[in-house]
Amino acid sequence: EGKGKRRNPLHDFKKTGELMLIKVNKTLEVKTKLLNTTEQCAKRCSRNKGLSFTCKAFAYDRVTKRCHWLSFNSLTNGVRKKQDHAFDLYEKKDYVRNCIIGKGADYKGTISVTKSGIPCQAWNSMIPHEH
Repeated sequence: EGKGKRRNPLHDFKKTGELMLIKVNKTLEVKTKLLNTTEQCAKRCSRNKGLSFTCKAFAYDRVTKRCHWLSFNSLTNGVRKKQDHAFDLYEKKDYVRNCIIGKGADYKGTISVTKSGIPCQAWNSMIPHEH
């Protein structure tokens, strides 16, 4: 079972075609490199291999076969979206997903209120509930 089959690294990413992210905030980091496939880009992003930052997304230039690893995603402040036919944007699902799986220990989304609109308790607070 599963012998010889490798998990596709793209499964951890949400793809948006023909979109690039432009950083307005100059402190946000980007690294680029020529790579032949989006799978190679995804694998490096997931492992943060050769990156001085946590990779949250990457954009792949289909024309030049260049991967752009990003320290940000479409939800980050100081970033704007730009339609670009040469690029496909791949964002790590963990950073754009707005649902909690299990107890939420690995949650990195942006939701901070309950379904009924009550603000969530801070992780470092024991009030009103103990962990």
